[in-house]
Amino acid sequence: MHMQLIRWLTLIMALSSPCLLSGNNSIDSLLRKLDQTVKNYREFDSQKEDSIQKLKNSLIYASTNQQQFEICGRIFDEYRSYKSDSALVYARRKFFLAEKSDNGLNITDAKLNLASIMVVMGMYKEAYDILKKVPISQYPDLKAYYFHIYRTIYGAMADYALSIQEKAQYDSLTETYRDSLLIANPPSSSPHIMVKSDQLIVQGHYDSALLLLQAYFPTINKDKHTRAIIAYSISMAYHGLKDIDNEKKWLIISAINDIESANKEYVSLRNLAYMLYEEGDINRAYLYISRSMEDALFCNARLRTIEISQMMPIIDKAYQHQIKSQQRTLMISLLSISTLAVMLLVAIALVFRQMRKLAAARKEVSSANEQLNILNLDLSRINKELSETNRTLKEANFIKEEYIGHYMDQCSVYIDKMDNYRKLLHKMATAGKMEDLFHRIKSSEIIEEELAEFFHNFDLTFLQLFPNFVEDFNLLLSEGETILLKPGQLLNTELRIYALVRLGITDSVKISHFLRCSLSTIYNYRTKIRNKARDNRENFDNKVLLIGTISHN
Repeated sequence: MHMQLIRWLTLIMALSSPCLLSGNNSIDSLLRKLDQTVKNYREFDSQKEDSIQKLKNSLIYASTNQQQFEICGRIFDEYRSYKSDSALVYARRKFFLAEKSDNGLNITDAKLNLASIMVVMGMYKEAYDILKKVPISQYPDLKAYYFHIYRTIYGAMADYALSIQEKAQYDSLTETYRDSLLIANPPSSSPHIMVKSDQLIVQGHYDSALLLLQAYFPTINKDKHTRAIIAYSISMAYHGLKDIDNEKKWLIISAINDIESANKEYVSLRNLAYMLYEEGDINRAYLYISRSMEDALFCNARLRTIEISQMMPIIDKAYQHQIKSQQRTLMISLLSISTLAVMLLVAIALVFRQMRKLAAARKEVSSANEQLNILNLDLSRINKELSETNRTLKEANFIKEEYIGHYMDQCSVYIDKMDNYRKLLHKMATAGKMEDLFHRIKSSEIIEEELAEFFHNFDLTFLQLFPNFVEDFNLLLSEGETILLKPGQLLNTELRIYALVRLGITDSVKISHFLRCSLSTIYNYRTKIRNKARDNRENFDNKVLLIGTISHN
């Protein structure tokens, strides 16, 4: 019952998270955002370099030893997860300044900086040797930092222990320092939440970890590095619950924040790359693992470099196999096209040969034409009778030409209206009437008016061509299903759809564009009308095409 309650609370916290409520929260949209973020990584690196350079400039003008010490500390913090070699340089400079001033607190702080960056660089023994000599009991404010470095060292050593006994020993020490960290950090602080959630995940209490982390994540605003760490912890909790979709989602969120914060010492993007590789998304997996390797080498994070190098050959091999497969497919396509081209040339040769035969046949036809001239005299009498019929058809064509001219005039009027509307907007913009301009742009009134006039003109013109269309159309419908128009209404939407069908426009996509309706609306109207057909509904459209013809009348 307790675990069920935790699951429900976790779900509520997840649904209240701004990240989950955003319109772009699907995995596909998050992956597209990550693709763009990876592509623009230099932009975020540049921002980091600018920030570091400003601190270096301020260091030049620092007048006291303490000011220099503090600025070096800020530069160290900027470099710590970005470029470990440079971070080590400034950690040593801090230590030099601290010794110079003989300040015990500063000396201890600088030593802890040295130990922490050495851990990132894989120098565990050196870091351990430094920590053994730190008199941490004299500086209680630095205890949390001190415990954190020890926990990190033993955690890394446990991950790479070669025997079960050593791993168990290092895991025990890691848990010990994790407990110390929980005591040293205030319960509401970010480090306490990170360590507590880590402990819950290690112990298998994934729901409790999610409840803690997802309540904290929305409170992190500008600190992208912290957002990346918390998002990664959330993904690990979902990993424990075997919820692959949510694990992937939070790995993506973590990776985005890592890159945007110019953090080069990360895990999320590497884990995401392997997950995508297992799902068959080889291109993304290769892109992400390559970015992870470049960042790890840039930062000189040796542990991360080793971890990435273990899986990169696997992804690279799959990527190269995919490239070769694509090349084979391309080669087959080229061969197919070449074969078709040869067949086309053969077909052209056969056509020319057939044309020569036709030329000979024409000579024979010419002699037959002389005999047909005699028959033409007999046909002249029939032609006179047909001329009267042609005259009637010419009159009908003349009417249609008139209506074509009418629509061309209407188009010209629309162009003039558009130009006048453009001039009006230009005049507003020039006069600085931006509020009126925005109101005018947002307003759909002119569209609705023009659309109503357009449909009225269409109805009027169509009914001039087919004056009995409504009556004839209703005759095709079952009794009691006839369409009744409102007073003053020439055609409604249903009749306009089939008016377009009568004009030869049968494609529902074109009809939906013409009438500015959704495609599903057009399908629904057409299905509804066919269901009302008097006879066979499958032949209904063909009967509509006969309305107004001689055979129909």
